[in-house]
Amino acid sequence: MTHPPAREKSFFGHPRGLATLFGTEMWERFSYYGMRSILVLFLSAPAVRGGMGLSETTAVGVYGVYIGSVYLLALAGGWMADRLFGPRKTVLYGAIVIMCGHLSLSAPAAGAFVWLGLVLVALGSGMLKPNIAAMVGDLYPPRDDARRDSGYTIFFLGINIGAFAGIMAVPWLQEGDRWHLAFGAAAAGMAIGLGQYVLRGRHLAGIGEEPEHRLTPRERARFRLTLGIAVPGVALALTLWALSGTFTIDRFTLVLALATAAVPLAYFLFLFNGSHEITPEERTRLRAYVWLFLGAAVFWMIYDQAGGALTLFAQNNTDLDVMGFSVPPGWINNVNSLAIIILAPVFADVFLKAGDRVSAPAKFAVALLLVGLSFVVMSVAAGIASGGVRVSIMWLISVYLIQTIGELFLSPAGLSVTNKLAPRAFENQMMGVWYLAISLGDAVGGQTYRLTAVVPMPAYYLGLALAAVAAGVAMMMSARRLRVLMGDTAARPAEVRA
Repeated sequence: MTHPPAREKSFFGHPRGLATLFGTEMWERFSYYGMRSILVLFLSAPAVRGGMGLSETTAVGVYGVYIGSVYLLALAGGWMADRLFGPRKTVLYGAIVIMCGHLSLSAPAAGAFVWLGLVLVALGSGMLKPNIAAMVGDLYPPRDDARRDSGYTIFFLGINIGAFAGIMAVPWLQEGDRWHLAFGAAAAGMAIGLGQYVLRGRHLAGIGEEPEHRLTPRERARFRLTLGIAVPGVALALTLWALSGTFTIDRFTLVLALATAAVPLAYFLFLFNGSHEITPEERTRLRAYVWLFLGAAVFWMIYDQAGGALTLFAQNNTDLDVMGFSVPPGWINNVNSLAIIILAPVFADVFLKAGDRVSAPAKFAVALLLVGLSFVVMSVAAGIASGGVRVSIMWLISVYLIQTIGELFLSPAGLSVTNKLAPRAFENQMMGVWYLAISLGDAVGGQTYRLTAVVPMPAYYLGLALAAVAAGVAMMMSARRLRVLMGDTAARPAEVRA
């Protein structure tokens, strides 16, 4: 597509459509992160306080599988856009489903409405997330990598403005065990995002209107048959499991975690076997992408413990009294959002000026080393807290700040490189594959918390830290080779030494 110069300068030097997508994602993240900041606390709170009464390990397991499912379903959302509705409509439908999910969570009755709400939010997020990100990439010419990276960093800023506002508002409304009022605020946020997406959709200038590869009548009939068999089959299997008396939430979350790990494996095997309209050059680039995918999964396995292990650490082991004010445990998550709001424009400018001199593999390596360092700090804090004292809030603030810098290296680069390396026939689905890395990391991270029943917390954090550092070193050593597979120019000697 060609873009007139006036449009290019209309939103921080980027196309006007970026403002529409920025606003939609900002409000969707308000609802998601606001709800996420209290989810583990709600699940583990006793029934007398209006919570679900789950144990902490079970609550973290549910949390991990839930956020893993949010990103797992992004693959299905990408498929819907590619084959059924097109990205524009898929984002619209996803926003509606998310809003309904938060409304279900806000219902005064607990139990079934809670589980229904989580399912709807996960499904709607899977429809919205990959497609809105793919539409950002489509605003730019194919070879405008530096501006695309900068645009994704601004888009990433919108994510974190929404997250900051949501984490401030929802835990504050929840104080006094007003759980369902807080969930209602998340629904209101999504409603605002949905409204502005509809009203400002004209700025997208036709992007994402139609599916890239609409299903043929034969494929559509086969899809309906598969769906008609799969949905009742899963429902029957769950019913029989429940009737057998062996069903527990812990076992169910473990099964979902294993399924989450199997999905990316199956999908990559599918892409590498058979033509699927993928050219040999595109398949070579996919080989590089697999390694970036695995590195990202390790990063998110640690990073997304913020809403589980770190939130519980804030509640149980951290002195939250700051100058006479009691800080809600969920608010500490906002260190990340606030830091990104401040630092994202700086990083956008730095990456724009650096151009191709700093490759995606090098950025991933730095991110892995930083997230590993953050859990070294967390291990020390847990060691101090094991003596029965509450540690200073500055320990968690330090952990979040280190992770934020790592995220700024990895997330925008990951979105951009996915858009760049995606085979043309699977463009929107590949954005779903990027979110599969988050899904895999989150699902595994939620289950690793079970180890805390037999492993001391300092050793738990240190073990995860060492895994991330090892992955970062391996990524740095492989950066030159990965650039060749990606089709980039040869890495500079200074980059290889970095």
